[in-house]
Amino acid sequence: MRIAHLSDPHLLSLDGTRLRDFLSKRWIGGLNLLASRAREHKLAVFDALVEDINGASIDHVLCTGDITNVALPSEFVFARARFDRFAHGPQAATVIPGNHDAYVQIGVPLFTEHFAEYCTSDPGWEWADGDGIWPIVRVRGDVAIVGLTTALRTPWFNAWGRVGDAQLERLEQVLGDERIADKFRIVAIHHPPVGRYAEHPRHGLRDHGRFAEVLARVGADLVLHGHEHLDLAAEAQGPDGAPIPVHGIQSATYAGGRSSQLAAYRIYTVDGAGVSPRQAPRETRVWNKATAEFESVSC
Repeated sequence: MRIAHLSDPHLLSLDGTRLRDFLSKRWIGGLNLLASRAREHKLAVFDALVEDINGASIDHVLCTGDITNVALPSEFVFARARFDRFAHGPQAATVIPGNHDAYVQIGVPLFTEHFAEYCTSDPGWEWADGDGIWPIVRVRGDVAIVGLTTALRTPWFNAWGRVGDAQLERLEQVLGDERIADKFRIVAIHHPPVGRYAEHPRHGLRDHGRFAEVLARVGADLVLHGHEHLDLAAEAQGPDGAPIPVHGIQSATYAGGRSSQLAAYRIYTVDGAGVSPRQAPRETRVWNKATAEFESVSC
């Protein structure tokens, strides 16, 4: 099974937007758009990424958040239309929200409304206590994808996230569930959950320590995230100290001047016999500004 991981496309649409829509934390994001983001994050790059994935024999697409810039209704409508261009369809694509999708209080509800088909658990994995849908669980072949939300409306000039008590408890239940004991378990989360980026006071994951404790008790096979727009590799500790790879990826649309942040996505391959014990073979494809195409680079 081949899984494509992408993140942080920041798809922009201002259709129908009024000035009063920015009379909130959105004015900060609006300034950022004017200063750099609109010039550096290109829709054409995302369209090329979709075309590249559609031609790459991918079985599942996984996006770890920041679909929008400032959680405008028009952005969610626009982003949904763009994601619908993936040939795989919502059942073969999983999308979770990021902090930009929660820029304002209505952000995450808008996300779950427009991307419901991309973030719905499989039958039998729904939560009966009425406290939201997260984490979501989607089993595809030899892979179980567990999607979390860390997206919260935060104070101005902050972008931190939190998993929260309910999700952490449910995450432990899911990862320890015998129904996926023989599956390759991927945890999808927006904020980096380990290392110095997780610890950042304004941009990190506030309960990264408790997240690590869950993994140490019940394990996982791979953790994928976005948020920092960087190619990041770290490890968490699973049961008995077994290492769990934790990988971040660049923005799916960045075409600015920082070569380390050029748009990219990564392909993971999980075979039917299971992979060597915690690591899936992977291929990284990066945007080439000269050829206007994605090309493979060494991991």
